Amino acid sequence: MNETEVLIIGGGPVGLALALDLRSRGVACMVLEATDGRIRHPRVGTVGPRSMELMRRWGLAERIRKSGWPGDHPLDIAWVTAVGGHEIHRLDFGTTDTRTALPYTPEPEQVCPQHWLLPLLAEAVGPEVLRRECRLESFVQDHDQVRATATDLSDGSRLDISARYLVGCDGAASRVRTALRIAAPPRRRTRVFRNILFRAPRLREQLGPRGALVYFLTQPPDLRYPLRAMDGRDLYRLTVGHHTSSDAMSAIRSAIALDTPVEVLSDNDWHLTHRVAERYRRGRVLLAGDAAHTLSPSGGFGMNTGIADAADLGWKLAAELAGWAGPALLDSYQQERRPVAERSLVEADGNLRRTLDRRLPTEILLDTEPGAGARTELACRIERSGVRREFEAPDMHFGYRYTSPVIVPDGVTMYDWCADLASGGRAPHVWLGPETSSLDLFGPGFHLVASDARSDLPALDGLARAFDARRVPFTLTRAPAYRSPYVLVRPDGHVAWHGAELPVDPGALVDIVRGGRR
Repeated sequence: MNETEVLIIGGGPVGLALALDLRSRGVACMVLEATDGRIRHPRVGTVGPRSMELMRRWGLAERIRKSGWPGDHPLDIAWVTAVGGHEIHRLDFGTTDTRTALPYTPEPEQVCPQHWLLPLLAEAVGPEVLRRECRLESFVQDHDQVRATATDLSDGSRLDISARYLVGCDGAASRVRTALRIAAPPRRRTRVFRNILFRAPRLREQLGPRGALVYFLTQPPDLRYPLRAMDGRDLYRLTVGHHTSSDAMSAIRSAIALDTPVEVLSDNDWHLTHRVAERYRRGRVLLAGDAAHTLSPSGGFGMNTGIADAADLGWKLAAELAGWAGPALLDSYQQERRPVAERSLVEADGNLRRTLDRRLPTEILLDTEPGAGARTELACRIERSGVRREFEAPDMHFGYRYTSPVIVPDGVTMYDWCADLASGGRAPHVWLGPETSSLDLFGPGFHLVASDARSDLPALDGLARAFDARRVPFTLTRAPAYRSPYVLVRPDGHVAWHGAELPVDPGALVDIVRGGRR
């Protein structure tokens, strides 16, 4: 019998992120991944800014930035009749070398496709934790453990594993969710697309200043979806509708107006579903990532929502295992994260609808004066539709607030997520030094930021004793970081409480934020 504290099913970005968070808290875990780990058809392209902040906490942000994306490659989004053909509209985002620093985060998003990201995360987790080619077969749970059976696909042998908790990070067709009989009804009609992966070694050089990160094709009747640069060098991915009858090479030739060498690598169908599981937990088994929610990739919220799931869940599991969590703490995972998935699904679907509903007159393809006029008109419609939000929506990554029994409400209904404090919101980034962000304070345990140098020492000592009496990890920093004199930040970087005065009953505050008394 193999024993561990947390058994994670699925070695994708979310499962590995959860393993990283748990290991940073000293929690033993095991990750089972059914595949051999090789990425033959990379999908994910960009690690969002909140995910990059979490990667910074886990010590991986710099490695992701140096994973291979060229610093001089444009990050622009362009709408074109064909790549190298007529350009209709462009959003200028500069390059990773030239873009302006953001005031609200030390870690802007970074292009890092799946075939770079997963090996990097797997190496950080380590082979002693990640077991590839191991497929979950079944599991049962009782009041104090989960017993799972898996098959080692390399030799057909059986693995018996005992864990205190099991987390399903095994994707949209989750075996764990199915076994729990948790419903995830579709919110929208399922759509089928094709992703065509190909190499075009001369294309970037040929495009020159017309290069972009993403090209939205506007070629009626069949081409209206993105062609994306995957590695900034020669790897690209073209998305087309499933109904498109063209073979892969013909579709690529239609999408690129230039005469350039092309090598097709793969042509895969994929199903776009919009689902949110009705429950994220049943007993000692929980769901995260695509096992809990699937949404349109438009806007790039899918993987990043899942990584934030891992950040919320990791410290709560650690608290349960360390014995200081109250009875409401683990249930707050669903209460906090499920509304974020709902919000992300609606936003992503709205981005997709812009592309699906966009009217593309055939005149835009003409090399004539009426054709130029039609392209100008389409550019105006694209601009008016608010397309920039699909690629620049920091409020979606940072602006959500948790509402749950482990958050002390502050009565604030409207706030500026970029700078203001709000209970349940992410603690804002503030530079404390040339290379030190306020975010670097958070992670190991609860952290009180006292912005007033004249803070009441006896009251601070009383709060520290209340945490210590309940064996809850706690740290104090005196720094003029926030407008509120006292800010209590959770291990995941969200504000649990803030106020002008420390509470008269510090034990009551500690009991709330740890999930109540047992």
